[in-house]
Amino acid sequence: MFARFRRKRINPVLRDLLQETHLRVDDFIYPLFIKSGEGIKIEVGSMPGVFQMSIDEVIKECNDLKDLGIYSIILFGIPDTKDSVGSDAMCEHGIMANSVRAIKEAHPDMFVTTDLCFCEYTDHGHCGGLDPVLETVDNDITLGNLAKQAVIHAKAGVDMIAPSGMMDGMITAIRNGLDEAGFVNLPIMSYSTKFSSSYYGPFRDVAESSPSFGDRRSYQMNPANRNEAIAESVADEAEGADILMVKPALAYLDVIRDVKNNTTLPLAIYNVSGEYSMLKVAGKAGVIDYDKVMMETLMAFKRAGADIIITYHAKEAAILLGK
Repeated sequence: MFARFRRKRINPVLRDLLQETHLRVDDFIYPLFIKSGEGIKIEVGSMPGVFQMSIDEVIKECNDLKDLGIYSIILFGIPDTKDSVGSDAMCEHGIMANSVRAIKEAHPDMFVTTDLCFCEYTDHGHCGGLDPVLETVDNDITLGNLAKQAVIHAKAGVDMIAPSGMMDGMITAIRNGLDEAGFVNLPIMSYSTKFSSSYYGPFRDVAESSPSFGDRRSYQMNPANRNEAIAESVADEAEGADILMVKPALAYLDVIRDVKNNTTLPLAIYNVSGEYSMLKVAGKAGVIDYDKVMMETLMAFKRAGADIIITYHAKEAAILLGK
């Protein structure tokens, strides 16, 4: 006798009852990119539907997001002035601090996370101050700067910190800095397993964060390394991270599951710019049904083990989930 699995697939109501993985609007965090000025809303050519916006436009965007049931955002700042250490990121009146204050004042019910890094703020585009001898990021100097940046964001009223620079010891440094400043209850969502990926290309257009020389392979992970990927996240858990993350997502579903199986912490994934743009281009060309492939992709992230999905698709997915 053979198993008749199809018995459970023939009736659509039974199919729905037995569905193992579910997407919810509450799963999504929506990324926003903020420039100084007023009335600015510039669509990014490589990322259709994604914009650089001034703070006033972001506040309007939050109204639209809440109408769709999306109450969680992650912010990226694009400063007017950059320097070798990313001073704007550590300034109480920098683009990020000003943005957090304005958004929380206008939308106190919006859960605001800030990306904590220096690549958007440095004139060289790397994720911290440079070691002039090694010509890469000086890990330990950058740790102190990350702690300063985190406290600035905390004082501005942020709800969660998300460090993305892949510096060794960054969670310990940030946690200690926040605790010493009295922000013991502020959670950290670590970009704990972040690969040096070619899928980031369009992001560097919207965030204006391309390195002026070299690449980020001395601090971001080798895409070939599975065991190291697990170890990176486990180490951040031990340092005090509250939520872990795998980035990118689509080509790393195996790593998402591996990390999920090796931690008790909630797990986020970042559905990155290249993944988003590929679906947009393919949909426009008519080679895929964009809505169906988008939802299938998001479901794959949940099935692999993601609890939180950071995605540029959030608004479109929320509309489809609400139908």
